[in-house]
Amino acid sequence: MSFPSINFRARSVLALGAALLVWCGAGVAQPVPAAPPATMSAAPAPAAARPAVRAPRPQLGVGAAVAPDGTLWLVALNAQGRLYLQTAPMPAGKGTTPWSAPRLLDTADDVISADGENRPKLLFGPRGTVLIAYTQVLSKPFTGHVRMLRSVDAGKTFAPPFTVHADRQVITHRFESVAFDRQGVLHTVWIDKRDQELAPRVGQKSTYRGAAIYRNTSTDGGATFGPDIKVADHSCECCRIALGLGADGVMRAMWRHVFAPNVRDHAFAVLRGDTTAPIVRATYDEWRVDACPHHGPGLAAAQEGFHAVWFGIRPQGGENVAAVRYARLEPDGTPRADTVRQIPDERAEHADVAAHGQRVAVVWRSTDGKLSTLKAWLSEDGGQTFREQVLGQTEGHNDFPRLVQNGLRMVVVWRNAVEVKVYEITF
Repeated sequence: MSFPSINFRARSVLALGAALLVWCGAGVAQPVPAAPPATMSAAPAPAAARPAVRAPRPQLGVGAAVAPDGTLWLVALNAQGRLYLQTAPMPAGKGTTPWSAPRLLDTADDVISADGENRPKLLFGPRGTVLIAYTQVLSKPFTGHVRMLRSVDAGKTFAPPFTVHADRQVITHRFESVAFDRQGVLHTVWIDKRDQELAPRVGQKSTYRGAAIYRNTSTDGGATFGPDIKVADHSCECCRIALGLGADGVMRAMWRHVFAPNVRDHAFAVLRGDTTAPIVRATYDEWRVDACPHHGPGLAAAQEGFHAVWFGIRPQGGENVAAVRYARLEPDGTPRADTVRQIPDERAEHADVAAHGQRVAVVWRSTDGKLSTLKAWLSEDGGQTFREQVLGQTEGHNDFPRLVQNGLRMVVVWRNAVEVKVYEITF
C-alpha cells in the first residue's frame, strides 16, 4: 500500500499515523488470547526478539450534555472500565469544575468503547427522558453493538441496557450518534459492515469499499425502534458521524465517505422519515488513501444551512497539506466554496463546532506529541471572520475537546488522565 507524500509540518505522526488505522482498532479494548495450556512447553523468545509491549491507551472519551435545568452532565468510563455519571453547575470562566461524586451505572458487564471517535453519548429528550448510548465491544476484533440506557424519570433511574438495531450479527455496528429532531423523533445513526460481510472477496480482501451508514428512528423516546435503514454504501470504517438539526427541524448527517475509487471526503444526507435520501458530497479535499483516518467531522446549524469542520489532506502548491478546515454548507449539504478556509494551526486535529445566531465557535486540540493545547476559533459574524484563543494546556494522554451548548452559552469539556476540565467560551 502506498501513500501520497504529505507536508507534515511538525505533525507527521498525528496526520499519517491516524490515517494508517485502516483496521480501526486504536485504543479499543479487545479480547486477550488465552495462555497456552500447561501441557505445552515452548522456549521463551530471546529478549531481543520479543516485540515491545505498549500499555493500552486510557479510555478517556466522554459524553456531555446540558440538562433541562441547566446542569452540565457527563458520562465516561472509570479506570476499571465501568460507566459512570457526574453532574456539575455550568461554569463561569475556566478552571476546576465541582463535579458531583461519580455514580456508577448498571451496564450488565458490557465492555464499552470510550476512546476518541467512539465515545459514550448523553442525550436529553422530552418528558424527562435521558438516554445514554455506547458501543458494546464484542468477541471478534473491531465488532460491536450499539447499546442504550434509558431513563424516564430525569435520570434518577435507568432501565437495563438494550441493543438499538435489529441486526445482531457479530460484526461492526459502531461509532453511533444520537439526536432528537424537532418533532421529538429519536435518530440513531451508526457505521455498519453487514453489506461488507455479504460482498465477494478476492483472496482475503472484500470487494466492498469501506463500511456503510445505517440508521433507525424511535417515536416514543427510545422505548421501541423502527427497522434498520441503510443511508449509504461505502462509508469510511471508523470516523465519527456528525448530526445536525436544520432550520426546518429535520435531522442531517455528515460522515467521511469513500467516493470511488478511494477518495476519503465527506458526504451529507437529510434524514427525513424512514426514506433513504440521496447523499450529497460536502467536501472536496480529494484525499486518496486506502485507510481510515479515524477523524470524523463536526456539524452545527447556521441561520441558513450549516457550519462544518473536518480534517483532510489536500494538494496545495505541489504538496499534500494536512489541515483542519471550516466551511458553510447549504441546507442540503452542498458546500459554499467561497467559505472554505484552513484553521491557521499546523498541528490542529479533532475539531468540533457549535453556533448560535451569528456566533460560531470552533475548538480543537493542538499537540506536539507531548504537550497538548486547547484552542478556539471564534466568530461573531456568522463565520466570515475568526479570532483565535488559547483555552488551556495539558501533558500526557487526553481526550478530544467537545463543545456543549445551552442556547447562547457554550463550554468545552476536555478530559485528561487526571481530571475533566470545563472551559467557558467567551466571545
